[in-house]
Amino acid sequence: MSEPAGNGEPRPDLSLDRRYHFHGGLKLPGHRELTAARPVLQGGIPPQLILPLSQHIGEPAECLVKPGDRVLKGQPIARPVGSVSAPVHASSSGTVLAVEARPVPHPSGLDAMCIVIATDGRDAWQEREAPEVADYRQVDPAILRMRIRQAGIVGLGGAGFPTQAKLDSARHGIALLLINGAECEPYISCDDRLLQERAQAIIEGVNILRHILRPAACVIAVEADMPAAERSLREALDAAGETAITVASVPSIYPTGGERQLIKVLTGREVPSQGFPADIGIICQNVGTAAAVHNAVVGNEPLLSRIVTVTGAGVASPQNVDALIGTPVSWLVGACGGYTPDVERLLIGGPMMGYAVNTDSVPVIKTTNCVLAVSHAEMPPPPPAQPCIRCGKCTDVCPADLLPQQLYWYARSEDYDAAQDYDLFDCIECGCCAYVCPSHIPLVQYYRHAKMEIWAQEKQRKAADIARQRHEARLQRLERIQRERTERLTRRKRDLSAGDDGKSAKQAAIQAALQRVRQKKEQAEIKPENVENLTAEQQRLIDEVNRRRQKQQPGDEG
Repeated sequence: MSEPAGNGEPRPDLSLDRRYHFHGGLKLPGHRELTAARPVLQGGIPPQLILPLSQHIGEPAECLVKPGDRVLKGQPIARPVGSVSAPVHASSSGTVLAVEARPVPHPSGLDAMCIVIATDGRDAWQEREAPEVADYRQVDPAILRMRIRQAGIVGLGGAGFPTQAKLDSARHGIALLLINGAECEPYISCDDRLLQERAQAIIEGVNILRHILRPAACVIAVEADMPAAERSLREALDAAGETAITVASVPSIYPTGGERQLIKVLTGREVPSQGFPADIGIICQNVGTAAAVHNAVVGNEPLLSRIVTVTGAGVASPQNVDALIGTPVSWLVGACGGYTPDVERLLIGGPMMGYAVNTDSVPVIKTTNCVLAVSHAEMPPPPPAQPCIRCGKCTDVCPADLLPQQLYWYARSEDYDAAQDYDLFDCIECGCCAYVCPSHIPLVQYYRHAKMEIWAQEKQRKAADIARQRHEARLQRLERIQRERTERLTRRKRDLSAGDDGKSAKQAAIQAALQRVRQKKEQAEIKPENVENLTAEQQRLIDEVNRRRQKQQPGDEG
């Protein structure tokens, strides 16, 4: 019987001699041999860096610079807004050219606000304010969380969820820290190469995460067709004498690299619908994220670059490139020998979950793991979609165990409430359903469109709620002002009425006051104490003074 985790949930079964199976999935050709075997290429400094304000799930960052500003490498140029957000840093030194809408890598194809920097080639760093951490084990986890937030680290596996927000979601005891190195989509090998070349940094980053979360166990999952990466990782663990971290090999079934699917494979447990792995005592992080955590805590470096797989038949020399965030895709392709004459389409991401872009001026962002330039023979355009024949193949391969056919019907008819009833947001957009569809229906595009429409409606609903609240507050304020004005007028009328009734009383009070004055003056007349000894002249002067005073009394005539 499994032990309870710190949050009351039973701990996952960590018996590594057993592997579970998620529903569906596909066995796909890898196409990763060439790039996985070649060393990572340094991408260099492009003439311009294009840094979108939104490179993560959550609220876009707020711009801190303006055109003409001089910026240094590592300088924050946009700050996070809210708890689910991440700052943006200048990837190199230069001058801000513009803050404007530019094409960005996004399935919608829409432009977004970006900070454009003209680099100076000096790559000059800003002065480091926070000191480097000599021993993270002596640092409070809350401080490390803040360092990770300030570094702008997000999940580098594709989703882009702010790492600090995910760490904060672990409010209870964590049974398992799962590090995802299962790179299951064809063509992509950036994590494979990272494990081969920077295994020690990954292990240090994992240990920092362990110090923050205090999990009962820690597993690094590596796909079965990544033997060089697994060997490098095991050698680094042995060299460090690390026994608390386990390496687990998982089957090369697409999409084993999905967070929920990987948890199912290793533990046999399922993340609840609309829930998070933390709900069952598990936190999952990508190997690239772990390396970025190491750089932020130990090296005091924000997230400024990442490894990107540049590949496909349309690229002259496919390989992995360590690219600065904001580097235009055209610069990366140029670093890999440029395009071949066979190039037909350009995708951001892999062939299953990636999306086409119509320009190579889009920049590398924090979630960009692959640039795929394909030829017609390599990835021919799909034929026109035909009516659904209800074959059920999409249901058979869905790794989320959904009903893609029903989701398709509701998304197509714009019945979004019904689509949510069928767990639309549990869809991970892996593309398995579209891959096997004999009618060539672009199912994932329908699901993405439905999600975006629901998000847009929710945003409009929130905006309408705010507008209604402001309108109600205004009406209440106007009503209060009118009520206070009416009360003032009522008091004034009452005071005036009371003044007319008391006029005679006031006059009587005035006469009484005058009478008191006269009495005081009479009492003030000179009355010598010894009148018997007064001379005739003295008596005459006293009488004269008294007569004059009597003539000056109020109310006397003459």
